[in-house]
Amino acid sequence: MNPPPPEVAPGGGPLSNAVATAAVSHGDRPAVCTATTTTTWAEVDRAATNLLAPLAALGVRSGDTVALSMHSGPRWLVAATAVNRLGATIAGISPVLPATQRAELTDLVDPVLVLAEEDLVDGLPLRRAVAVFSADGLGLDGPTPPEEAGVTAPEKSGVTPPEEARVTAPEEAGGNRTPRADLGVERAPYAICFTSGTTGRPRAAVFEASAAEAVLRIDLGPEPPVGAGGHIISSTQFAHVGFVLKAPGHALLGSTIHVMDRWSATGAIELAERHRMSTLGVVAPQIALMLRSPAMATADLSALRTVIAGGAPSPEALVGEVRRRLGVTYSIRWSSTESGGVGLAADVDDDHPDAVGTIGTPRPGVDARVADPEGVVLDAGEVGELQIRSDAVMSGYRGDLDATAGAFTPDGWLRTGDLARVRPDGRFVLAGRRSEMFIRGGYNVHPQEVEAVLGTHVAVGQVALVPRDHDVLGQVGVAVVVPAADRRPPTLEELRRHAGDRLARHQLPEDLVVRGSLPMTAGGKLDRRRLADEVR
Repeated sequence: MNPPPPEVAPGGGPLSNAVATAAVSHGDRPAVCTATTTTTWAEVDRAATNLLAPLAALGVRSGDTVALSMHSGPRWLVAATAVNRLGATIAGISPVLPATQRAELTDLVDPVLVLAEEDLVDGLPLRRAVAVFSADGLGLDGPTPPEEAGVTAPEKSGVTPPEEARVTAPEEAGGNRTPRADLGVERAPYAICFTSGTTGRPRAAVFEASAAEAVLRIDLGPEPPVGAGGHIISSTQFAHVGFVLKAPGHALLGSTIHVMDRWSATGAIELAERHRMSTLGVVAPQIALMLRSPAMATADLSALRTVIAGGAPSPEALVGEVRRRLGVTYSIRWSSTESGGVGLAADVDDDHPDAVGTIGTPRPGVDARVADPEGVVLDAGEVGELQIRSDAVMSGYRGDLDATAGAFTPDGWLRTGDLARVRPDGRFVLAGRRSEMFIRGGYNVHPQEVEAVLGTHVAVGQVALVPRDHDVLGQVGVAVVVPAADRRPPTLEELRRHAGDRLARHQLPEDLVVRGSLPMTAGGKLDRRRLADEVR
């Protein structure tokens, strides 16, 4: 029996359309390179088309959700393109998460099908329909049976067919569609991206196709320069919002995305040198590790013009060292999963040295403000919650109406949970997260304000401030320091003296812990909860 023809959403989706354009405009250009493979944009497009019939045979229809439990690489991009081409929703699950968390996220989005790679099947709920994406599922010509297209058919793999595996219908489970209240219509989302879980249980942020289109406009302007891309290194997993919503832009530009099996400073330096990269996108701790790699001493990075750092704060000392040693513009980016991976930017160069220590100003198409809990906009210099709005912001959290309502102000601004203030020059400065603030002797202490100052000490490579309970003062700050390369660790007295003229007494650390590294989440951010637990 022939499988039913695939249901393709009218007009396709943003990723599907961008990949189709790439196949025609610059199809022979490498799309994704790993240590052992190179896959062109034409091959991605063709393999995605070949995957439509197998996915349809497995029960995937327009409006469904398909979870991708896959490693970053060409197969991930092929699978996501095919899912989007069918009008279904992409839900990428990071492969670096343990099996229990992958299972939790799978249940959270209730997918009609999980596309998985063989080593990432363990832990997935048995009641879920799972199809194993093979290692040789690229470059096929024409519609093929599921087992030949890189997907193991249910009867061959022993998995449960989708119809039997689905425990509840979409309507009963809250639906695969989470429309924004003010749209007035129900639309199948483009993608679901999971929050990092640094401050609580992960949530599933839902993004309409319009959000991906807004990211295109914010990043590339109203008329994207098709085919103008170069070589880039993937600094995050493909399941991260920073890739999922930017993938259509990568396709239109014809970027070549280099994926390392495991990110390393030496490997990133070698790739940047070999391909004469002009732009390097990193999570801030990654560029710090690159500066300390022995490979940096002999590398030729003269083609590099810009370092774009997001995902974690960029200490003033780090920005200065990068600019001094590499002679580049350092672009600090602030965003969040819920913001769609776009927000504010501060470009630190010779003309704007005063941008250091800030997250800059809203990018085109983004509005930002600092407000109190009642939504009253605060004056310059006052600390309040950073709130933003743009067309790239999520629609809401899948299956969690209460959390969705709490994520937005009554007038439609996204509550980021970050504390900030606005300088007189209009640039925004982070002060930490509401959940990270602690109270010492009746005074509020915002860790990131303190870290920004302590990080300028010559002996400090990385620093984090976490609270410790105190019998008299309630809580006090503990500075956790990773010493700078070739420097002896600073003493507590040296740190307090260094910061004494820039911080109030209640902000100064009262204890010091020296470590070789700081704990990070799977997304490359400082794991404050774990660090605070370890300090306690």
